[in-house]
Amino acid sequence: MSKKFLYLFKEGHDAFGGDQTTMKNTLGGKGAGLAEMTHAGMPVPQGFTITTEACTQYYADNREINDEIKADIFKYMGILEEQTGKTFGSIENPLLVPVRSGARASMPGMMDTILNLGLNDDVVAGMIAKNSDIKFVRFVYDSYRRFIQMFSDVVMGLAKSTFEVIIDEVKEKKGVKNDIDLDADDMKELVKLFKAHYKKEMGEDFPSDPKTQLMESVKAVFRSWDNPRANVYRRMNEIPYSWGTAVNVQPMVFGNLNENSGTGVAFTRDPATGEKALFGEYLINAQGEDVVAGIRTPSHISKLAEDMPEVYKQFADIANRLEEHYADMQDMEFTIENGK
Repeated sequence: MSKKFLYLFKEGHDAFGGDQTTMKNTLGGKGAGLAEMTHAGMPVPQGFTITTEACTQYYADNREINDEIKADIFKYMGILEEQTGKTFGSIENPLLVPVRSGARASMPGMMDTILNLGLNDDVVAGMIAKNSDIKFVRFVYDSYRRFIQMFSDVVMGLAKSTFEVIIDEVKEKKGVKNDIDLDADDMKELVKLFKAHYKKEMGEDFPSDPKTQLMESVKAVFRSWDNPRANVYRRMNEIPYSWGTAVNVQPMVFGNLNENSGTGVAFTRDPATGEKALFGEYLINAQGEDVVAGIRTPSHISKLAEDMPEVYKQFADIANRLEEHYADMQDMEFTIENGK
């Protein structure tokens, strides 16, 4: 029997008998967490993990993803399509995904993530044709420009900062300070400028085929295991090179959808004192990287109880259940999409 290189989140716990060490070794820290939370009935968007062994195999195969693993990735994407009722690359009802790294030892900020994958001009046009509300149009172009920037940076090595220069120019021209103050037309303009910048620097058009985007992103996450940052971090923390990183793929949840959406990070206790209270921060109408980027000032998690009492209650409940499940203080990342 050939080796199993991919696991659905809902397979992970039972496949390894719930043993956290074995799960982390194969599924990486993030994949093991997603599998365990799925098993515990938490609201996790259901996806799959490409194992650390697939990463090792990638290096063994001269930094190529072999045909067997490639076929499995598309097979599992098919399962995601069935689960969500959406189709990857479809114009009518597109499935968009993040591709996230997840080594078995925590390596904060060392490895790479790409969000909003699966967008291209046709998909964007299709989404807007279905919903032409100006706020939704802004959201679609905002997601697209983020994707172009992240993919260019992580996959193609075209520095994120070169795109920030363009954003700053657009903001200056408009006379605003924050990205959030840019409207739908500005976001559309950014997409145009980003694609032109990409073409000028890379000598070719931005890749529009979602399948190509996916495979290149998975390779890029595998590659990021061997980037200079990661190598230095591993040496300092005595993490073996042979471990590799896993990759997690799941349907996107959009914290930048509207004013009832957002994203944040939190602990189930105060890390300094151990006091049992939610401790953390969040941003309304934002995606994950915005919280850590320092571009906007996040609100304290307690303000969420005022802004969205229902959502706060949902979150506090999940946080308590997680702490009970793991019998330990938890460090969490969360996204709110349209009040959920």
